[in-house]
Parts: sequence; C-alpha cells; structure tokens
Amino acid sequence: MEPFFRTTGVILGTLRAEYRQLANRYFGTVERLPGDARAVCQQTVDRLWEGDFYRTSLGHFDFFWMRDFGTVAQSLVRLGETKRVHHTLQFALRHYRRAGAVTLCIDSVGNCFDAPGKSIDALPWLLHSLHVSGYELNKSDITFLHRELRRYRKKYLDDDGHIRSMKYAEMRDAVIHDRSAYSVALVARLAYCSEQLQLEFPYKMSQYREKLIAHYWNGHYFNAAYRNTAFSAECALFPFFLGIVDDATMAGQTFDYINQQRLNEPYPLIYTNTPEKFRYNWWMTGPWMPNYQGDTIWSWHGEYYLHLLKRYKRPEYKREYKKFSEMIELHGSFPEMLNLDGSWYNAPVYKGDPGMVWAALFLEL
Repeated sequence: MEPFFRTTGVILGTLRAEYRQLANRYFGTVERLPGDARAVCQQTVDRLWEGDFYRTSLGHFDFFWMRDFGTVAQSLVRLGETKRVHHTLQFALRHYRRAGAVTLCIDSVGNCFDAPGKSIDALPWLLHSLHVSGYELNKSDITFLHRELRRYRKKYLDDDGHIRSMKYAEMRDAVIHDRSAYSVALVARLAYCSEQLQLEFPYKMSQYREKLIAHYWNGHYFNAAYRNTAFSAECALFPFFLGIVDDATMAGQTFDYINQQRLNEPYPLIYTNTPEKFRYNWWMTGPWMPNYQGDTIWSWHGEYYLHLLKRYKRPEYKREYKKFSEMIELHGSFPEMLNLDGSWYNAPVYKGDPGMVWAALFLEL
C-alpha cells in the first residue's frame, strides 16, 4: 500500500497547497495581533497548535513542514513544549511510515508530499528534532529510519559521503544551488544526530566540518555553493547555527561582513546582496514571484542571526533585537518575508505569509 498512499498524498497534498497559496494571495488577510513583539509571537505559537501537530503558519501554510518545524523544535522544547513537540513528531512518523518515505510536508489528513521538490534536508531535520527533544523511538521507527538513511546515502551521497552534484530542494528553494554550504551543514547534522540516536550512518560530522572550512570559507563567510562565492544568508549562518563550526573569530568575520554590507537594514536579515549571481526556478522568480528570495528581508534568517549574535556575545545584539521587535510590532504579525523597504511582500501568484511558527525562535531569545 505504500506506493498508493505515497502517490495519492503527493497529488492531493500538492493540489491543496497550491490552492491555498493562490487563495491567500487574492483573498487572504493579515490579522494584526495585539501586544508587543513577544506577545505577538506567543499568540502565534499558541494558535499554531491545534491538538495534533504544529502548523507552519496562520496563513496558507496550515500544514506540517518538516524543515520549518525542525528549525524551531529545540526552541519549543526550551519553552516548555516538549509534550507538543513529541506529539507532532509522533504525527509525522506515523504518516511517514504509512507513505514509506520522509517528505517535507504533511497536511492535516496525512497526505505526504514535497514542495517544491524532493529535498536533501527533510531527513536531517527529522533526526535533529528527534534528538533535541529526547523522543523515544520504537522498533518500527528505528527500522523505518534505517531504511530512509540507506536511501538517503544512495540518492544524495557519493562513496566518500560527500554530496553529489545534482538538483534537489533545500531551504532557499527558489534557487538552484550546487552543493550549498547549507546542505553540507545539514548532512553534518544528520551524521551527528544519527550517532546520538544510535542509527546506522557511516560518516562523521568532522568530515563535513573540514569540507566547509577548506572549500567554502572565504575569510568573510561560507560561500553559497560549491562554485558560487556569493553571500546567501542560510549558507553563511547555518554551519555556525547548528554548531558544525564553532569558531568565534570566523563567526565575527561574518557578522562584520553583514554590518559592512548593511544586510541587517532596515531589519535583519536580507537574503543576499547579489541576487543576480543565482539561478532560480522559473516559477519562483519574475514575473510570477519577482525577488522572492533575492534581496528581500527574511525573518527566519534574522532569527538565526540574532541567536548567533547572542551566542557569541556581539555588541550589536541589543540593537538588532530592537529592530527585529519593531518589525514584528509594525505588522502585528510574525511575517514570512518583507520587501526591502519593510512593506509586506505581494506578487502575482504569492503573498508573504503571516504568523510563522518561526516565532518560537524569537521567544527563546
């Protein structure tokens, strides 16, 4: 039955997600929540829990997204929501086992699908969430995850454990990267969490750390991809955020670059200062979604930036926290992303989503 559930889930889940996206663009509204930035974020996170799993947003992303949930799982645990995190993971694992595969997305009725395509980071974020929440795996879970790890190695990695040159979806899903620094960091995290969960994965986190420093580090930040030296926020920050590389001097050089290039103005953080240096999926760029992941402001990356400023005790932390709070209070919502002038993003087929689950990252600060 796995092929049936998998195929049906992909069709129904994708169609519903696309319908929700278009309906939100032309008929959706952004509800203003009362209170200061922390109050807005707390209301957002509370409302995204409906008793079964954490939704991704109060807008059209009203389903489970493994990547988004993975980035906030540890924050939710630290905020005292371990039980809800475990309930969400139980929901995800149940439907993954039924579909026979780990996917990026699951809707409320259990349809598993990938958006916009099969990703290299869904399984790493699942293992990360299981590890940081202390989730107790049963025999069925372990058998399933061992199978998924074998598939993952065969599909994405060469015989030495390094990422193959191939197309796949990842965090910056509008862009076609070739072995991004973000992807390397996520495979490193998968290696670490596999070891902690006592799952079979033959490669160690250290080899990916060495790869990031030797090949991707340019003295200011981790390059976006294997042959692209441009700045891309997720690639610059995630090796530090996930603890793959823990070096205060290197992190400080990245923070200095962000300051020099004003990538934290008017709010943190702008995705890139050179959008022309990337290749984009045709349906996620102009004229349909112009500048969606170009030099727009992404709150998600602003939070990773704030967490790292705080971790490394940077003097600009208070200033950037204040600006980020002002951004939330300006809109009365936790925005997915904004135009460079701080206004809400609207495009012919897409409207920035309100009330993102990412608000949990801010509440942890």
